[in-house]
Amino acid sequence: MDDKVAGQAMAVVGAASGIGRATARLLAARGAAVTCLDRDVVGAERTATEIGEAGGDADALELEVTDERSVADGIGAVTSHRGQLHGLVNCAGTTGQTGIQSHEVDPADFDLVYRINLLGSFLLSCAVLPHMLEHDYGRILHVASIAGKEGNAGMVSYSATKAGVIGMVKSQGKEYAQTGVTVNALAPAVIRTAMVDAMPDEQVTYMTDRIPMRRTGTLDEAAAMIAWIVSPEASFTTGFTFDLSGGRAVY
Repeated sequence: MDDKVAGQAMAVVGAASGIGRATARLLAARGAAVTCLDRDVVGAERTATEIGEAGGDADALELEVTDERSVADGIGAVTSHRGQLHGLVNCAGTTGQTGIQSHEVDPADFDLVYRINLLGSFLLSCAVLPHMLEHDYGRILHVASIAGKEGNAGMVSYSATKAGVIGMVKSQGKEYAQTGVTVNALAPAVIRTAMVDAMPDEQVTYMTDRIPMRRTGTLDEAAAMIAWIVSPEASFTTGFTFDLSGGRAVY
């Protein structure tokens, strides 16, 4: 077993499903104590129960990433219970309206995507940074998207807000580079999740056709890369966006 995170406390936001669920399960399997956070608290509790049944250490809390008080209370509860929070993985995200041109997007929908994808990432970073700085150690990982680097036609809200996450990570990585706290992002291409399954087939085909490997990524592949990024081993990389794109992005 890769036990680099054994004994560490990890918070996974968006743990009810998809990449968050897979990451929470893998971190726990490697010996981390995991708190599963999600607006879908029933789903988060389900993930925590699965971890417990497999012999791992996990609990669950409700957290709404768009609400500053909910984020502060949730992170506060984790640090109070665990003592020290070593890593935060933020997988919360939404695509919003897809398959339409920018001028057809409802501004209210754009705002919702912004609040979940970008504002939520900012609030989570701000909530955990003081705690991590106090302990001179921390790993923060936000799941962005290859769309934030290259843009996807028909996904302006998603592309713009994930680009914002990447820009935020660049700034925060430099701000805290000498503190023992790293801030990084992951830019997946298409990973087969419920969010992707909800997209129109033509939108998924458009994205998959741009991947040289001609397939979607798997949840296990995403979780494995995240688990390394938030481990003590990943000590000399910060402000960086790791690609998980099947060859779509090569620099």
